[in-house]
Amino acid sequence: MTDSHFKSGYVAIIGRPNVGKSTLINRVLGQKLCITSRRPQTTRHRILGIKTTKDSQYIYVDTPGIHIDDKRAMNRYMNRAAASSINDVDVILFLVDGMNWTVEDEGVLERLKTSAKAPVILVINKVDKLADKEVLLPQIEKLAAEFDFAKVVPISARKGINVKQLQQEIDKLMPEGELIFPEDQLTDRSSRFLAAELVREKLFRHLGQELPYSITVEIEQFDDEGGLYRIGAVIYVERDGQKSIVIGKKGELLKSIGKEARLEMQSLFGKKVFLRLWVKVREGWGDNERMLKNLGYTDNL
Repeated sequence: MTDSHFKSGYVAIIGRPNVGKSTLINRVLGQKLCITSRRPQTTRHRILGIKTTKDSQYIYVDTPGIHIDDKRAMNRYMNRAAASSINDVDVILFLVDGMNWTVEDEGVLERLKTSAKAPVILVINKVDKLADKEVLLPQIEKLAAEFDFAKVVPISARKGINVKQLQQEIDKLMPEGELIFPEDQLTDRSSRFLAAELVREKLFRHLGQELPYSITVEIEQFDDEGGLYRIGAVIYVERDGQKSIVIGKKGELLKSIGKEARLEMQSLFGKKVFLRLWVKVREGWGDNERMLKNLGYTDNL
């Protein structure tokens, strides 16, 4: 498949929470891999999305949003996962949200100034929400004066605006190389991991403002029975009162979460899924390094 002009390498997508990193990687791949929601800090793990064409194989690294609050062990984990992705990649995409520049954006930029070794493309997302695109110019000029960006590309990851142009700019910066992963591989993550993420996405979308951050999901059963995956998932909360909220009146909320997650699993895996969900209390899991390790939150660091 490869020839002397074949290109391959890693692309890290960096930014504060809720700027659209997961939406962008799903758009680039042409299918849903990373979970999304309107709430910040939905992504907790570093995930590789692999896009292979006849001329290239680029590995996109979707990272947790870098944020200021690192008091909880979970937040420290996510910051480490994101910051470590700046190293040993070929291109960095610094994703920002239109004109909404924050202290956390400034913090990410400072990290890039001290740690980035690869060329950085400034990607300004959600431009479809700007009535007057001219208002971007002063912001671009200000940022360009602070950092030597290889390129500045305004996009809308949600609508696909200028995403092809962004890929062309990435291609210009990528080195020639060989296949890193098999050409039909989409991610480095297992089906078991992706199943847990889909359940967690539905929890984010159904629950209130704060509760999703006290929740994690562990797959206890994942059996391949040919034409059927039999999956058992445990939803861990931190307090007893949260358990009843997740289950809902007469179990209706948990039933809705399970149905939506099951349908998306069937679409992703290409086979029928039998999914069972349980809710259990594990106090303080999000602020306990040992519990985080047991739940798989210290991998790839």
